[in-house]
Amino acid sequence: MANAKLNESPREATSTPRVLAAQAFSRAAGAPLVHGNRIRLLRDAEENYPAWLEAIRCANKTIHFENYIIRDDDIGEQFANALIAKAKERVTVRLIYDWMGGLTETGNAFWRRLSEGGVEVRCFNPPRFDSPLGWLSRLHRKSLCVDGSVAYVSGLCVGRMWTGFPEKNIPPWRDTGVEVRGPVVADIVHSFSRAWAETGPELPAHEIPTRDSLPTVGAVDIRVLGDSAATAGLYRLEQLIAVLAQKTLWLTDAYFVGTTSYVQALRGAAMDGVDVRLLVPGSSGDLRFLRPISRAGYRPLLEAGVRVFEWNGSMLHAKTAVADGRWARVGSSNLNLASWIGNWELDVAVENLEFGDEMEQMYLQDLDNATEIVLSEKNRVRPVASSRANKPAPPEPRGLRQPRRGSASRLTAGAIRVGNTVGAAITNKLVLGAAEAKIMLFGGAVLLSLAVAALLHPLLITVPFVLIAGWIGISLLIKAYHLHVNGKDNAAFNGQSNRIDDSGGPVKSRAETPLLLREIRPKTPAAPEGASADQSRET
Repeated sequence: MANAKLNESPREATSTPRVLAAQAFSRAAGAPLVHGNRIRLLRDAEENYPAWLEAIRCANKTIHFENYIIRDDDIGEQFANALIAKAKERVTVRLIYDWMGGLTETGNAFWRRLSEGGVEVRCFNPPRFDSPLGWLSRLHRKSLCVDGSVAYVSGLCVGRMWTGFPEKNIPPWRDTGVEVRGPVVADIVHSFSRAWAETGPELPAHEIPTRDSLPTVGAVDIRVLGDSAATAGLYRLEQLIAVLAQKTLWLTDAYFVGTTSYVQALRGAAMDGVDVRLLVPGSSGDLRFLRPISRAGYRPLLEAGVRVFEWNGSMLHAKTAVADGRWARVGSSNLNLASWIGNWELDVAVENLEFGDEMEQMYLQDLDNATEIVLSEKNRVRPVASSRANKPAPPEPRGLRQPRRGSASRLTAGAIRVGNTVGAAITNKLVLGAAEAKIMLFGGAVLLSLAVAALLHPLLITVPFVLIAGWIGISLLIKAYHLHVNGKDNAAFNGQSNRIDDSGGPVKSRAETPLLLREIRPKTPAAPEGASADQSRET
């Protein structure tokens, strides 16, 4: 036995369940766990907006602000004035807004005023002729970094909907954000720098802090899930959390459209005795004709024991999760493929008991203003007041209707669910029940209508198809040409480069060096003279 212990490798000795779990989280998310931070939970615009504006007012060096929607209203004006004021004080202010997010919310005059006021403004991913489907990937993040020392990550855009319309008796939208300080801020700045580089020249290297350049300010462990499109890091992490949760898994989401694998992960956890709950918007956040479609998606969850709640207040826009009172997530990602794969998102995953307890308490408070959805005796989805959520939905003010902001996203979510169900019905790969009948009826009616339209008016179908096919074909030819030319240029450059570095290898330009390694990885001390390569290598 003694010999066995002596022969045990360091890797085997440290392979405890906790270490293995941390390793699994890091690999699934593609993000390391950063220690020594402090975090503050911010509820709704009432707590988020004042914190953001105060941080902007206190900025001395840099302000990096990215948001999906910045509306040209009185709230947007507050932020614009604050940013312009700091730019006039010679603080470097950079702002990224999403083209689609600002398409109907904000005019060019708003951005022009910011630019003329000294703010560096960039638009993320406007439509391009050579990328017909590129516009599908959006910058859905909501973050603010000030002086590389404090950062805010949330689900809140900038607009009056988040503060409500008291004069019309319309309450604020429900949303959640956090303030973070400590070494993890370097990761958030780095995430901003990647989005900034997508829209033009990169950030100066000296403006991107490293983790070891920021002081330890607390005992909270945080991962930054700063996905660019198509990486699916959060998707893998969410599935892993659903698998590893032992007691509770409480989710809040504005546009839930779970994939089959994720729904099965939630079902498996619930059937294994985990208290799985899902809080989603109610009638205030939905297109009314989509409510039956949305509720039909609850059935497989409810049958497995997942408890589903609908928010009774104004629009529920928060995107949060808390598991076992130990792990929590706050940010911009919805539980659907658009966020998991299509968009640029930003979330923080927190591993801390105190913060987890705070998230659980907030969740229970939200359930006080929610209605539980249950299966009736006939296996139909119907609402019923829960033990904690027994308050009736507040009546809508007479003569007034709440703004249906977010309906486009809700419509997309409904379309995805219809597509999933129709696909399952055609391929017979999934078992469908009575609750999916309405979805299949809706999908069948749409397809039949298209067939009739094509029969009676063929040009209605053929002309759009020809235009889209031609556009995609031309864009592919353009991209192929550019790739061919760039390939020749790179080959010529590599053939002419004869420079070598101290190790005898070719010198890489700064552009060739990965930004993550350049700016985020702590510097390693030089090996003592005479040490071997193996001795000086990082472990």
